[in-house]
Amino acid sequence: MLTLNATHGTMRHMSSVKQQPWTTARIPDQTGRVAVVTGAAGGLGLATARALADRGARVVLAVRDEEKGRRAAGKITAAQPDARLDVRRLDLADPASVEEFAAGLRAEHAALDLLVNNAGIMAPPRTLTAAGHEAQFATNHLGHFALTGLLLGPLAQGRDPRVVTVSSVNHRKATLRFDDLTGARRYSAMGFYNQSKLANAVFGLELHRRLTAAGSPVRSVLAHPGYTATGLQTSAPIGVWRLVFGRIGNPLLAQPVERGALPQLYAATEPGVRGGEFIGPDGTAELRGAPTRVHAAQAAADPGTGRRLWDVSEELTGVRYVFTPAG
Repeated sequence: MLTLNATHGTMRHMSSVKQQPWTTARIPDQTGRVAVVTGAAGGLGLATARALADRGARVVLAVRDEEKGRRAAGKITAAQPDARLDVRRLDLADPASVEEFAAGLRAEHAALDLLVNNAGIMAPPRTLTAAGHEAQFATNHLGHFALTGLLLGPLAQGRDPRVVTVSSVNHRKATLRFDDLTGARRYSAMGFYNQSKLANAVFGLELHRRLTAAGSPVRSVLAHPGYTATGLQTSAPIGVWRLVFGRIGNPLLAQPVERGALPQLYAATEPGVRGGEFIGPDGTAELRGAPTRVHAAQAAADPGTGRRLWDVSEELTGVRYVFTPAG
């Protein structure tokens, strides 16, 4: 996902998570674990699915386009013939698709071990979904809010269960416009992208608070990839974004997708990660580098904002969470 540049509100990162840079070689054995990765047809999602499968996990590739998903699975099995992969259609902007996807997983898996909320869209012209929601807020936040709630039961039965929600350093530029979430009064393509990434961060931290209060075994962790070369920039509908940040910025500044995926892989697999932590790159302005613990924006960490977004998300999705304490 895109991280455009150093932002005024960026907080200095904490010391590196490890003395030596963390790589996929340090992912613990994932044999016996079932992982769900949204947006796994390409970019960060594909890199995440590949790394988890390489370490023995059974990975569900949740994709909007099943043909692209099958091609992505083929890329993994070409190098890892024994990879255990399932390709499932999931359109996060469509509540019926989210419900159908979750129902299918619940029917097949009494327990899930990992959900990586990775999928996203960036900077389209103002578009409303069939349900009437702004497309970026619907896809990047509301769909993941609903999916997580619908899968919380089997996640609570998993082994070291985690929900990893992928935000962006751009969340620090944003404000949640609760009085204009559809952009009817004023719409900025990148502004609403940034807002959706702030919503991801607010959600991940509020989920952590609620899981902790309920005594749930599930951990909610946040991650962001820095400035990483993915299809989001080059496929963005707004031409100037494709040109400036995709065609020009990616070759000059962006890190490869395999490195950009490291923070979310660390959040998903490293034994020492705690609920409520935020993992991002350790380089200047968190644009690139090895995984480290970073800070969320003050707005993201505010419990009042978390409660308000949660209430709005429940109202807009119709999904109510049921928290199961550790048993």
